[in-house]
Amino acid sequence: MTNHSASAATRPLRVAIVGAGPAGVYAADILTKSSGVKDGDFEVSIDLFEAYPAPYGLIRYGVAPDHPRIKGIVNALHKVLDRGDIRFLGNVAYGRDLTLHDFRAFYDAVIFSTGAIRDADLDIPGIGMAGSYGGADFVSWYDGHPDVPREWPLEAREIAVIGNGNVALDVARMLVKHPEELLSTEIPDNVYQGLKSSPVTDVHVFGRRGPAQVKFTPLELRELSHMNDVDIVLYPEDFEFDEASDEAIRSNNQIKTMVNTLTNWLVEEHAEAEEPSSRRLHLHFLHSPVEIQDGGTGSVSGIKFERMQLDGTGNAKGTGEFVEYPVQAVYRAIGYHGSPLAELEYDAKRGVIPNEGGRVLDAAGAAVPGIYATGWIKRGPVGLIGHTKGDALETIGFLLEDRLTLPPAQNPDPQAIIDLLEERGVEYTTWEGWNRLDAHEAALGAAWTADGSSGVARERIKVVPREDMVRISRD
Repeated sequence: MTNHSASAATRPLRVAIVGAGPAGVYAADILTKSSGVKDGDFEVSIDLFEAYPAPYGLIRYGVAPDHPRIKGIVNALHKVLDRGDIRFLGNVAYGRDLTLHDFRAFYDAVIFSTGAIRDADLDIPGIGMAGSYGGADFVSWYDGHPDVPREWPLEAREIAVIGNGNVALDVARMLVKHPEELLSTEIPDNVYQGLKSSPVTDVHVFGRRGPAQVKFTPLELRELSHMNDVDIVLYPEDFEFDEASDEAIRSNNQIKTMVNTLTNWLVEEHAEAEEPSSRRLHLHFLHSPVEIQDGGTGSVSGIKFERMQLDGTGNAKGTGEFVEYPVQAVYRAIGYHGSPLAELEYDAKRGVIPNEGGRVLDAAGAAVPGIYATGWIKRGPVGLIGHTKGDALETIGFLLEDRLTLPPAQNPDPQAIIDLLEERGVEYTTWEGWNRLDAHEAALGAAWTADGSSGVARERIKVVPREDMVRISRD
């Protein structure tokens, strides 16, 4: 392995970013554009590491394939990485293939942008029984995550989805939508076949507060109305507005738009009835889950809620009235939660690495020299993708402020980390490798389209097995 060092003042600043989702790519982009701003001779050399063989993180593995904004976001991220001034190294897992000690040896600074991929907990009786699932796990399945099983149990006719955010609506839409409508997306074939066999007739989405307090966006809500042969069902008793709700509707155009949409759907639903659809999506508000019920077989047979009422501040309190719904599956989609990272402190309650503005803190609350965080692992899994740009800007600002006092890498040669990965037998992937995999997936879609038997044109079909992704990328 090569081993020569140089003064950090006379060579490019070496920075590793761990996690190639939007947060990591934005951080890399901002840092490259910041070089030379403070000092004319300031250069930066960035390696962007990703545990998956492919880039883009939750854009590839956490957003429903029929989401209309995916393509635009992917195109923007692609342009950043395609410039050639940021080196992508995929299929490299922090804590397994490389340790914090390794990163410190080869880089002056490390930025963690590992996001949040697991479901937040819901502590109610029955949550662990058969037929109770985490929404994030389901998302991983339908997005073709390489590390989850290829099959998903889709045997329920009636399903409950707990949550009122974008992920809850994504999960509900994917469960109730006729799979033929998904064929034009990059949906993997095993997912299409699984959804095709689903006997589902009714999906119920439950929120704890009222229509003015939902956490999804107008775009997600509009997508529900674009589904064929699916009726949207709402309930007049769920439409309650308190003083805080009225103020939110007056002052926030997004909330006003969503409340108007929901209210219009409610009115239309109770107008002259059309021919009923074969599937229904029910939107419930003011329901707080109490218990997932077992019909005696050890699997889900129903779910029990307490009816809620608004308290004047936009928050909800219990009424003491309970209602039950017969369902055979329950999906919780109440948020994501970050995972701990080896050798770093972890705030288990918030699911973040403790930090101040992106400077990672040790157990005593002091900043760890040269270690930073950005994105959801920094601030928690809240906010939309656009918020990660402001996050990254703050973190990079502190890194640049610290630049002249960073602990220098022992071996800053860019080839040294490649030598180490090869020495350890790590089958890393590159940006050129991703372009090969990208082209391969597009070719699969073109072949499907040329076959013509379904009458559907497909831009791509996602490759799922990790070993296939690595092989195609490295061929």
